Amino acid sequence: MMNKRFYLDAAHRFAPALTLVLVFALFACFAPSGFTSLANIEAIVRQTTIVGTAALGMTLVIILGGIDLSIGSVVALVTVIIALILQAGLSPALAVLAALLAAGACGAINGVLVTRLQLLPFIVTLGSLLIYRGIAKGLAHEQKVDAPVTWLNELLAVLPPEHQWMLVPSGVWLLALLSVLVLIVLGYTKFGLRIKSVGSSEATARLCGVPVPQLKVWVYAISGVFAGIAGVMQFSRLTVGDPTVADGLELDVIAAVVIGGGSLSGGRGSVIGTIIGALLMTVIRAGCTQIGLLNWVQQIVAGVIIVIAVTLDSLRQRSAAQPTA
Repeated sequence: MMNKRFYLDAAHRFAPALTLVLVFALFACFAPSGFTSLANIEAIVRQTTIVGTAALGMTLVIILGGIDLSIGSVVALVTVIIALILQAGLSPALAVLAALLAAGACGAINGVLVTRLQLLPFIVTLGSLLIYRGIAKGLAHEQKVDAPVTWLNELLAVLPPEHQWMLVPSGVWLLALLSVLVLIVLGYTKFGLRIKSVGSSEATARLCGVPVPQLKVWVYAISGVFAGIAGVMQFSRLTVGDPTVADGLELDVIAAVVIGGGSLSGGRGSVIGTIIGALLMTVIRAGCTQIGLLNWVQQIVAGVIIVIAVTLDSLRQRSAAQPTA
């Protein structure tokens, strides 16, 4: 029985990476030859940065046992805030700082509502999804906000010849740095241990002295900051503030976390798995586009992927619940 459990754990651990390789190989066979070019691979990596950055924050929330459906709206709000501040003639650094503070506040509000009102995170963040999107549209007067060109536009831009030594844009390197940071926090700090303990059993964590309400507020606030960073990357790609952008982004983010080994019931998640899951979602969307699938077909494919991801999560939970002896 122990051998069976070992093989099941190994299969769950390596399944995301194997799936990514198989899906990429599948599209390499049917998509145009340019799909496997270095330029296209770099484009996929750049596109993954937005989903991957937001997914790092969602990983913390899901391990905690929560969910955040407002991420896409926060991303849109951040692009609008940055564009408005730049339009006013202020510095890009100030624009980013203000946007990240606003995003963190959005996340903290979610956490306060979840803890103080004792409401389900799904309900709270479903409401805040609409609220934050509405605020973004109100600030932008329901139109795109133009902004002057700054160094923010270069975060996810194609590297010029003189910067090819960087291999990928600075935004991608930032994602790598943030991934290492979250990996360290989850694996080697008391804060990360408390997140896992609350996700595994909130009642037990309370008995052990974990300040659960404060922890939840902090985790949702941090998730908001990660969504804010994803919004900065989104602005870099768009170069304008768009209150309608990132509609449905939260679904890709949640799918990336679950595909990567995260459990919607809490207590389990993987930073590396999350990044692989984000890459997988981007590869699928890029591949579908290059083989000429219509947008509505791509939406169906994305929906099927999410259902499969949740099904796999359910199967993982069932196998974990089986006795080992």
